[in-house]
Amino acid sequence: MPHDQASTALSRFTVLDLTRVRSGPTAVRQLADWGADVIKIETPAHLAGGEDMGGPRDGPDFKNLHRNKRAITLDLKSEAGLAAFRRLARKADVVVENFRPDVKERLGVDYPTLRTLNPRLVYASISGFGQTGPYAGRPGFDQIAQGLGGLMSITGLPGQGPVRAGIPLADLTAGLFCAMGILVALLEREVSGEGQCVETSLLQAQVFMLDFQAARWLVKGEVAQQAGNDHPTTIPTGVFPTADGYINIATAGHAVWERLARAIGAPELLDNPDYATGASRSKNRKALHAAIGERTRTAPSADWVETLNQAGVPCGPILTIDKVFADPQVRHLGIAQPVAGTEAPLTLVGQPFALSRTPSRLAGPPPGRGQHTDEILSEFGFSPDEIAALRTARAV
Repeated sequence: MPHDQASTALSRFTVLDLTRVRSGPTAVRQLADWGADVIKIETPAHLAGGEDMGGPRDGPDFKNLHRNKRAITLDLKSEAGLAAFRRLARKADVVVENFRPDVKERLGVDYPTLRTLNPRLVYASISGFGQTGPYAGRPGFDQIAQGLGGLMSITGLPGQGPVRAGIPLADLTAGLFCAMGILVALLEREVSGEGQCVETSLLQAQVFMLDFQAARWLVKGEVAQQAGNDHPTTIPTGVFPTADGYINIATAGHAVWERLARAIGAPELLDNPDYATGASRSKNRKALHAAIGERTRTAPSADWVETLNQAGVPCGPILTIDKVFADPQVRHLGIAQPVAGTEAPLTLVGQPFALSRTPSRLAGPPPGRGQHTDEILSEFGFSPDEIAALRTARAV
């Protein structure tokens, strides 16, 4: 049966997906959502022990990470399974893996080996800490990378102690950067005709995501500290109490500060020398935020969001996740999308950017383990007898 691809944008590319858990599947999901023929390669059921790397197959996390793919099983530790994989790799455009650095070499599915079979292959690797170096052999985990990469030292309330982000930021960004690297390598291949190896890690991604906080240290020698909900450099910016909850207010520049003071009915703050400049507002941040909070407590959140946005002051509610998906702007953007091909209704978050001619859609749910094994092997030129031999050898 023909593969119902999610888009035509990347439909000319075939991707062999050896990834597991989160960072790798995040990378491959980007390619699948834009139409690449992603073939998820898993351990045969008789070797898997009933476990899936990435949580239960019927759980929301697995469904979110593995939509828009097809699936095949191969025992890469067997001679027949490895030979079959290498045969697939001869025709594939991309291989993606996130094993620990030494595993792919032990299995014989490393880039130097596969490059001899297919010089046009783009081979992408995600590790915890890098392919080489003193930490290369350590097992990678998102929270470890958040701590080692500095994020936990600047997240949370002052004096609270280290706090992890509420999402697996290192995993997710490593996956996104990996996908970006793959696309760059595919573009370069159009010029050179050759593939190459793409490498990233949770640690590299996390350090990159420090962004201006990293630049503060590298350029000016400033070590950022925990600032809680207060922006570390743009003041006043933070979370402020209202009559029925809290809102975010952000001011960037003196003009917006003036608009804020007038919009909350506190023009006298503009005459206070403690708040006259950005530097003075930073020095007296605690008192200034308290003064603003006294005004914002007097009305409900919705009223302030309307009033401040009309005044040209960035402001927004702080929503729980259920209310996020009920928000009219979120609904208008259509980022929560139905998944095609499911018996029971299934909705997931789609891609956060749009293409005008070749849009992405959620074309299908995650495949069952090995669901497309015979179909895919046939497409790659395996005869019925060869497929039967693989099954007899229990290599698939």
